[in-house]
Amino acid sequence: MTATEIHFTDYFHVDPAVLQKYGAFNISLVADLPLFIDPFLLFNSPKRQYQDLHEEMIRYLRFLRDKSGATDIDQGLLRAWFLFGEVRQTWLGFTTFGNRGSGLGWDFARALQKNLNTIFRTFGQEQITHGSHLEKLCLIRSGVGRDNISDFTTNLIKGFLLEYTETFTVRHVPKQLRRVVSVPRVKFNYDTEVWQAGEYELPMFRGDFVLLTPRDILTRDEIWIDRPGLFLEFERIVTALPDEALRAQVNNYFLQRLSKEPTRKEKDLSIEAAIAKYPEVIEYYIRSREDNGNTATSISQSRVQDSEAVFITQVRELVELLRANTAFYSISGSTYDEARQRVAFFKDMIENKGGHALCYLKKKPIVRETDLQLMFRFTWMGTQSDVGREVNDGRGPVDYKISRGSRDKSLVEFKLARNSHLKQNLAKQVEIYQKASDATKAIKVIVYFTSEEHEKVQKILRELGLSRDQDIILIDARADNKPSGSKA
Repeated sequence: MTATEIHFTDYFHVDPAVLQKYGAFNISLVADLPLFIDPFLLFNSPKRQYQDLHEEMIRYLRFLRDKSGATDIDQGLLRAWFLFGEVRQTWLGFTTFGNRGSGLGWDFARALQKNLNTIFRTFGQEQITHGSHLEKLCLIRSGVGRDNISDFTTNLIKGFLLEYTETFTVRHVPKQLRRVVSVPRVKFNYDTEVWQAGEYELPMFRGDFVLLTPRDILTRDEIWIDRPGLFLEFERIVTALPDEALRAQVNNYFLQRLSKEPTRKEKDLSIEAAIAKYPEVIEYYIRSREDNGNTATSISQSRVQDSEAVFITQVRELVELLRANTAFYSISGSTYDEARQRVAFFKDMIENKGGHALCYLKKKPIVRETDLQLMFRFTWMGTQSDVGREVNDGRGPVDYKISRGSRDKSLVEFKLARNSHLKQNLAKQVEIYQKASDATKAIKVIVYFTSEEHEKVQKILRELGLSRDQDIILIDARADNKPSGSKA
């Protein structure tokens, strides 16, 4: 893989227009992109194939529910039926570097088993909603979010994704870049009650196969049926409950648990308790989301298009700027020296080379730190260093850990000036860095988009006595004091 082979189409020598026409997302082979499969998009799709996939998912959940209710499940069967790993070959999800996320584990498996005969007991016999939805699991239990639901969905439709990828691969991927592989846990046999393997001809990257995912089942941020949405709409849902007695009971139970001036946390705890006491509220929330399914589709399409703009189009522009700097790929020195040089390049590119445009989407500043962190990650193409996510070992999470062996390690943290916790973060990190044992050097990068944000950062640095800290680097991404990218 060369320094400029970032996306699927780059490495596998495929015309991006061909992949676009096929309907697949052009994934990055450098890092997972923050996109998720939303099972509601399968349920709500006009495509019969997607609807059938959703029905097959619900069938498997009914199987698990029936097994859970019939008898105690021993550890072996719990592992075989309830425990799923991450399908990392999609290159989607939360992992910032590479494609090895945490995936699903025992907590998810046990939560699923526990709830099958409570919130899932009416699967297939719904009276309020139009259909069955596995997203109920994230509504009733905190800690189960979009990544868990997406991972679970991916596992249950893995056979489809394999066939979808194989069809494209045979037609468009060069023979030397593909091979036939055996993939475990592809299809569930309800007669033998065993997951079966399958063989597929797939694109290969660094010894592992790659999976393509259709763009029209992907979303970003939250899935359509999600816990934050339920909490946000709780009071509206309760007010609209058609059952007058239920409406009064839920409202009374909710309000009794609140003080005269409740905090957001207090409200959330009260909502959680009310949902546990009256789970019917979940059914009416889901029905509301079903009735607005077309909005889900349009929102997800917009989010995917925005992701393509940032992580494909703008990253390609970044690569072109990298190519223009002939000395860039020969950067050397310790990990600290290399990190400082790459940060300096990123800063110069944004401040002086028209690269600030890469930090905007639809003429508005990128508001997610993870987007800028991922973009900066691509400046590390061609490095001899290991660029990885710093484990939170009690010092707090850090965006990048750059290492060469056990003795040469440096940290880089990437923040937006608008971050409301910036001062707290800077104050805490000073002490953290002083106590760091395995990474003796650390660089803090702060990006600002307005003069007001710049003044805010300068004020914070003065208050913390950090104004002259050489390892705190500010990047001016303002658009009102620079030439356009085309004029740079």
